Amino acid sequence: MSHAHRRPRFDFLGHSTVTSTLADGRCLLIDPWVMGNPACPHSESPFDRLDGLLVTHGHPDHLADGVELAKRHEPAAVVANWEICQWLEGQGVSGCAPMNTGGTISVLDLEVTMVRADHSSSILDGDRLINGGSAGGFMVRDSGGFCFYHAGDTALFSDMALLGEMYRPELALLPIGDCFTMGPEAAARACALLGVATVIPIHWGTFPLLTGTPEAFERAVAEHAPDCRVVTLQPGESY
Repeated sequence: MSHAHRRPRFDFLGHSTVTSTLADGRCLLIDPWVMGNPACPHSESPFDRLDGLLVTHGHPDHLADGVELAKRHEPAAVVANWEICQWLEGQGVSGCAPMNTGGTISVLDLEVTMVRADHSSSILDGDRLINGGSAGGFMVRDSGGFCFYHAGDTALFSDMALLGEMYRPELALLPIGDCFTMGPEAAARACALLGVATVIPIHWGTFPLLTGTPEAFERAVAEHAPDCRVVTLQPGESY
């Protein structure tokens, strides 16, 4: 990779909500939960622009502001599984780019691959709970070859080693909160399977049920993946 290649900037907005600002200034948002997110430092949308939107699954703490933000900013592509895209289109969202696990599409000159996540997915539509398809994560590779992995909500699974071999992500954003996802120990083992150089913990501290902490994660990574660097971001901080 050329030293002149500028890597994306990642802004952690709390819980699993992350923006990736590309070298040309375009903004990719993953898991849009901002306005009602108690961990988010912004009480309303902090975006000057929003060029792409990725949704890992349908649960409200990952999708809640997707319709409003998509209508406000009209991103070029709103990427999610087929079921979520069908629901979003029914809410009047344009630019939907449906895909499913194992597929790769081009978004903002990025290669976006949806990969497996071991988790459930449903959409809260008023007082109804409707099918949200399969949960997933995303491998995202830019034109300079830099690849990052947003795992969404997932348990540990041994095929993370295969994902690491196939996609060679340099950075992973992994849930560590426990209860609904991996806890610190399992997430540290995920780092070892993936072979990533850097990891940012997500999906922690938002609710009392999420007992996994960055401190416990850092200790577990030191034991299981000592060559991996943990970058713990507080909501509002950047990497």
